[in-house]
Amino acid sequence: MPSDGVPYALFAYAALLPWNYFSAGVSNATNSLTNHAQFVTKVYFPREILPITYVVAALFDFGVASTLLVGLMIYYRTSPTINALYAVPIILVLTCFSLAISFFFSAAQVRFRDIGVAVPLLLQVWLFATPVIYPLSAVPEHWRTLYMLNPMVGIIESFRQAIVMGNVPDRNALVMSAAISVVLLVASYIYFKLVEATMADFV
Repeated sequence: MPSDGVPYALFAYAALLPWNYFSAGVSNATNSLTNHAQFVTKVYFPREILPITYVVAALFDFGVASTLLVGLMIYYRTSPTINALYAVPIILVLTCFSLAISFFFSAAQVRFRDIGVAVPLLLQVWLFATPVIYPLSAVPEHWRTLYMLNPMVGIIESFRQAIVMGNVPDRNALVMSAAISVVLLVASYIYFKLVEATMADFV
């Protein structure tokens, strides 16, 4: 598998880090309301706290796992550049997108319990539709615009470019991911609050 001139272990791990953050946050947050039904039905509190806590926990795990990326970069003698600072807005966009998907799936899971079964399969398919184990350059150019409608494409590729390759990320890809993430976050939060009114009746 081509790796754009970067040692493959470093190339793949730099993409797996943000992917695992997204995957773990979404998969755990999806069941957050149904797994804590005793709180949802008996005590009133802002229900969005539950999916948010799982995303925050995944972010903490991301921080811990990042130490291995540092070790790999030292081993392969890859020095970060000033462009590594792009990681901050990239992780912010990733967090917004993770929250957006988590709000939607956790609210939908309350009424449609099959969502919790389908999410792991969806994430597995989504992994292969994202440049984690292969470079973006492997995607045919005539498919690339459509391909980049997947917000994880811009996030993963930007993170790898900034941290491992020391390049300025493709701003168009990152802005597209950010715009889609913000729109989805607002829409999914509105959906979550609409479902929240009858959540205790179904959970």
